[in-house]
Amino acid sequence: MDLKLNGKIALVTGSSKGIGEAVARGLAREGAIVIVHGRNKAATEQVAHDITTGGGRAYTVVGDLTDEADVQRLVQEAQAFVKPVEILVNNAGGSGETEDWATTRPETWASGYDRNVLAAVRVTARILPSMRAAQWGRIVNISSLAAMMPPSIRPDYAAAKAAMIAMTASLAKAVAKEGVTANTVTPGTIHSESLDNAFRKAALDNGLAVDASWSEIEKTVLPLFAQVPMGRVGTLEEIADAVSFLVSPRASYITGANLRLDGGMWPGL
Repeated sequence: MDLKLNGKIALVTGSSKGIGEAVARGLAREGAIVIVHGRNKAATEQVAHDITTGGGRAYTVVGDLTDEADVQRLVQEAQAFVKPVEILVNNAGGSGETEDWATTRPETWASGYDRNVLAAVRVTARILPSMRAAQWGRIVNISSLAAMMPPSIRPDYAAAKAAMIAMTASLAKAVAKEGVTANTVTPGTIHSESLDNAFRKAALDNGLAVDASWSEIEKTVLPLFAQVPMGRVGTLEEIADAVSFLVSPRASYITGANLRLDGGMWPGL
């Protein structure tokens, strides 16, 4: 299926690694011109370099999304590369401190909200006017299954990611008649670098050999971490593919949705 993304310009925040990097690479494969963002200049430039050497088109912006001046500067740079940003994927954020209800602090909540929710708001507010003027735009906010199935630890993170889902629904209604869509993608248990490290350590602790295959590790360790009906973790490529569809012209009637990529973990409708 041709997603009709050739030449569309996309800014993916937090795309120097992990989910954001996979999304940036996925969009580039579909022909989009990708703006890679990160705080680490070298890592950000490496992702863009890999995309361009692979035949894609990429630029970079570097900055801290909790800093208003940094956001203003990097958005201005992003808007000036080729043409105004048409696709925005708000992926930057993260869980931060591991606290529970015995140790949680208000400052941790404030920091997590700033890093996840307000970072997305800062970028969106600056890019939305050009989308509205063009009568076309796509915004995807990356949440987490923790927002819908919050664990007993990291309550600040679950609350921040839940706020992103509500924020997206509000935005979708506000711009529905202006050719702009806003959706949320909510990953569950995904094969990231950190998950891989955690699973391999748990595998050793549970008696698997050092050279055990990933399929053996996954089968043994996954039930210790999460009850996934599909019996496997998701891949970064699967998230990238989902985002690529949502930001494409082919998804023009989808807005305000929360697309879960969780292998069936969510027990609701």
